[in-house]
Amino acid sequence: MADMSPLLRRTPRKSPAERTVILIGKPDCHLCEDAEAVIAKVCGELGTPWEKKDITQDEELHRKYWEQIPVVLVDGAQHDFWRVNPDRLRKALGG
Repeated sequence: MADMSPLLRRTPRKSPAERTVILIGKPDCHLCEDAEAVIAKVCGELGTPWEKKDITQDEELHRKYWEQIPVVLVDGAQHDFWRVNPDRLRKALGG
């Protein structure tokens, strides 16, 4: 069997533990609290590290995401905003 073209070869998929999830929100935000609960559950099940960033403490995040919070980033790319679907997040993380 001939070697596959480099263009057709798939890059190795990252495991859920090699990914990073960031929740961008603000204090006293019920949608942010809901998103945090989903992220904590899914990331906890998959062993994915995650962190929370406060939009009120970061001018750039505030400018970029104010109208969309809560915003979820997976490996630095925007994944979701307003509501977090646990199945969609699990799939994005490879779980």
